[in-house]
Amino acid sequence: MSAETTIFLGTGRRKTATARVRLQSGTGKIVINDREVEKYFPTEALLRNAVAPLLTVELRDKIDVAATVTGSGPNGQAGAVAHGIARALQKMNAELRPALKKAGHMTRDPREKERKKAGQPGARKRFQFSKR
Repeated sequence: MSAETTIFLGTGRRKTATARVRLQSGTGKIVINDREVEKYFPTEALLRNAVAPLLTVELRDKIDVAATVTGSGPNGQAGAVAHGIARALQKMNAELRPALKKAGHMTRDPREKERKKAGQPGARKRFQFSKR
């Protein structure tokens, strides 16, 4: 068999998106839902957001990432992938935690969509007031 490579797992969440991330040493190849990261996140901002933890610790070209993402939209999924990568990096090397934490990658973004209230058209919006 081939030489074993250690795989580190991390779960990231943002809004209603969940990302299951697997890291292993390699050449910097990033695959999300069986697609290249450039194809999955077409805009530069989403791509930068998704790989931000790797850029923070300067391991972009030394680690291969494979992620499975479900739920939410592109912004939520990019945030979930970034959170998962950060958590997996911490498992890989605990000394990376201070740098990741300082950059804000270890904290899960708690903002969720507010529920719609009864008798209103949305969560905060009210029907137009009519005096007569």
